[in-house]
This record gives sequence, C-alpha cells and structure tokens, in this order.
Amino acid sequence: MTTTQREMIQKGYQALVDALGSVDAIRFIQHFSPGKGDYTQDRHQWLDQITEEDFFTQIKQAQDVNADGNFENYEEIIE
Repeated sequence: MTTTQREMIQKGYQALVDALGSVDAIRFIQHFSPGKGDYTQDRHQWLDQITEEDFFTQIKQAQDVNADGNFENYEEIIE
C-alpha cells in the first residue's frame, strides 16, 4: 500500500498526540523545530501591507484549494 507524504505526516502527528497528548506533542515538535527569526516582526511586515478583506479572501482561496484535495506539496508517494 502506498502512502502520500501528506498521509504519512498526518499519521505521524496523530501517533505523537496519541502517545504524548496534545500539549507534550507540541512541546516535542517545538524541540526539533525551533524556527528562526522574529515571527512577530515578520508577520507585521506582510500584514501591514494587506487589507483585512484581501487577507480573508486569501484564506478563503486556500480553504477552497484544500477542500478540492489539491495538496500538491504533500502528494509525494512513500513506499
């Protein structure tokens, strides 16, 4: 049986939540994904340049793509 990258990621996250609970699963993920930069400053750089209406339009468009099952970034097959 083949599994898409998206399905494998979902199963992995669910296994973490099942084993550790939501809070500790997040703590575990953060331990390995500390990120970089200043998220708050970066967020303001793009949010200050977009209207509220445009922001919500973009969210709606992303939801429509997700509802169609078009996850082109996560459709790699893992065997």
